Amino acid sequence: MKGIIFTEFFERVENVFSIDVAEQMLELANPASGGIYTSVGNYDHRELLLLVEQLSLITGVPECDLTMSFGEHLFFRFTQMYPGMLTGKTSVFAFIESVEEVIHVHVRKLYPDAELPTIGTQRLDDGSLHVTYRSPRELGDIAHSMMSGCIKHFDEALAIERMDLQDESGPFVHFRIYPVDVRVEACSK
Repeated sequence: MKGIIFTEFFERVENVFSIDVAEQMLELANPASGGIYTSVGNYDHRELLLLVEQLSLITGVPECDLTMSFGEHLFFRFTQMYPGMLTGKTSVFAFIESVEEVIHVHVRKLYPDAELPTIGTQRLDDGSLHVTYRSPRELGDIAHSMMSGCIKHFDEALAIERMDLQDESGPFVHFRIYPVDVRVEACSK
């Protein structure tokens, strides 16, 4: 996993909680990398999960809530750091449909060694967008929370339904994003 995810996570922890909480989290997690992250480095994604777990223990905030908050924040940060990713995208559906064929292509140019998930999309006649997320890192909670951040960014009345599934290729997550009068969000944990 690219280090930018880790550096953004630490910045978020410091801003929301404190530097002391970030240091305590790092000490308790004792990650294999030593907890020294650079934005362009590559790190084991399990370290992020371990950090979230320890942060939850320290703060009493459920892991799901921490992940949802971070993913939404991460989407916001990416819109600041890479404003071009929104060029020509005027809706949640348009943006998510562009991830695999446009955004991931640009990410691979910037970071040729990036191991990106695959994102499949299909619009249905009922007005919903079906999204299939596959990754060997199984970070469906991050994908979910970033889609939630996307919904907030475009300020659309949409909800996300999630199903964690498995087939012969391994685990994957199927999301259904659909119009509603009131937003409803849920995590898998």
